[in-house]
Amino acid sequence: MARIVLADDGIRFDGQTPERQPLGGVESSVVFLMQELAKRGHEVLVCNNCETPLMHEGVDWRPISDGLPEEADLYIANRGDKLLPLLPKARRRVFWTHNPAQYLLKWRYLSKLWRFKPVVVFIGDYHATTYPAWAPDGGRRVIPYGIPDMFRQAKAADMPPPPRAVFTSNPLRSLDWLLDLWAGHIQPQVPEAELHVFSGAATYGAVGDSKAQEMERVLDRARELSGHGVVLRGPVPKTQLIDEFRTARIMLYRGDLNETFCLAVGEAQAVGVPAVVQSLGSVVERVIDGETGFVAADDAAFAEAARRLLDDDELWTAQHRTALEKQRTWGWADAAGAFERMLP
Repeated sequence: MARIVLADDGIRFDGQTPERQPLGGVESSVVFLMQELAKRGHEVLVCNNCETPLMHEGVDWRPISDGLPEEADLYIANRGDKLLPLLPKARRRVFWTHNPAQYLLKWRYLSKLWRFKPVVVFIGDYHATTYPAWAPDGGRRVIPYGIPDMFRQAKAADMPPPPRAVFTSNPLRSLDWLLDLWAGHIQPQVPEAELHVFSGAATYGAVGDSKAQEMERVLDRARELSGHGVVLRGPVPKTQLIDEFRTARIMLYRGDLNETFCLAVGEAQAVGVPAVVQSLGSVVERVIDGETGFVAADDAAFAEAARRLLDDDELWTAQHRTALEKQRTWGWADAAGAFERMLP
């Protein structure tokens, strides 16, 4: 058994948060990874901005303001440069990055990465390309996020759902583009189709609060399009999201150059929901083009693929079954095993 410590100085959350409310992909991933490591028999501690100490699912959660231990077998500094010098006696040091890695090219990051030489963990192949070869590290690993078991084990649909599309990502990631394409080129060709938008600032904690006004402008546009079948639902906990996916026909998401994994598409695919995306950022790593959805070359191809999946039961059924077969293979147990292999 090893002692594994993760430090995070971002938004407030703990191991129970995903059970109570929507939570962003990075924070959810911390919860799932640490719970899986605890299941494997390790002593697991998370020091973050949680409100009070908590023991949940084998993971010890403590406010980072209470201080950290001096040593661990594996220390994971999550995103922040100020976390890198902590745990001076850690036997192995890892820096887990989630956003495009150009932000690491600031001196405050580079100086610490050079000094402490942590293993830098990226969450996908595209993500790894955003950190130049000359930049310092103590090794590099690509460890994709796991897809939570609740999605990988969800019951398959009994029959093709009604023509209902879903969007479950950040509203600032091309939702305005999608709404225009939906109202102009998709829904008019499939008049009974609906687009359900599960999106809003609540998922992103204090970060979402700072951009709430900007998000709200996009969401106002969604409200204006109710006559075109757009239904604004807001963020929901993951347990409810699974039920929504089981009644959804397709996931529509353009992609974004800042998207380094895209759990939204990964989770939908694991429940068997075909997805239509464009070749932007990491979303091409989540969809098998022509088999579990489509990677569209342009806006016209995106609209055409969406219309086909909304209207063609045979095509939908084939892609639904392939998604269930091929998109459930990597879970948090696999990701935890990859982290475990970095133990000294």
